[in-house]
Amino acid sequence: MASVVSRKGELIQDPPLVQRLLSDPRAGWIWLLPRLWLGYQWLDASSHKLTNPAWMQTGEALKGFWVGALTAKTPLAFDWYRAFLQGLVDAQAYTWFAKLVAIGELAVGIALIIGAFTGVAAFIGGFMNWNFMMAGSASVNPLFFVVSVGLILAWKVAGNIGADHYLLRWLGTPWHGPQVEEPESKSAPSQVPVAAGK
Repeated sequence: MASVVSRKGELIQDPPLVQRLLSDPRAGWIWLLPRLWLGYQWLDASSHKLTNPAWMQTGEALKGFWVGALTAKTPLAFDWYRAFLQGLVDAQAYTWFAKLVAIGELAVGIALIIGAFTGVAAFIGGFMNWNFMMAGSASVNPLFFVVSVGLILAWKVAGNIGADHYLLRWLGTPWHGPQVEEPESKSAPSQVPVAAGK
């Protein structure tokens, strides 16, 4: 059950609908379609890049995207992000970064489709969407980002109809460790205190 403790120590419960969507294993069926859809979108995006030499050999496609963002009529909203992109262009990081993007998109797509580490995959995908938006590319990125946030929040159940059903039980969580079945304990013979005799 999800809850938040307020400053005065009282326990504030999440609304029942939110609890069901984010914690009830049956909600995995609700998250299945958005998860599969988003996974397919990432696979489709990566398939165009993985077969394109401008992504996988020279990185010129990513360089074009970065330079386009830097020279657009509408300047990037944040100077620190502009400086970050300019540093990547100056360092010619696009030669290896383009491969990282293409392979990252493929990995996120596969993980979402099979439901393996759904929350982590959605976070990585959402982070890529955020970077595309920061570079001035709206396109489908806001929609992908919103679905990713939903999957991140529902990480406990979003992959339940998938590999996470087994992975999360096997690996556990960082704060609990793996779930281990306890052997049945044999009941110890009851000891009845003996009263001192007369």
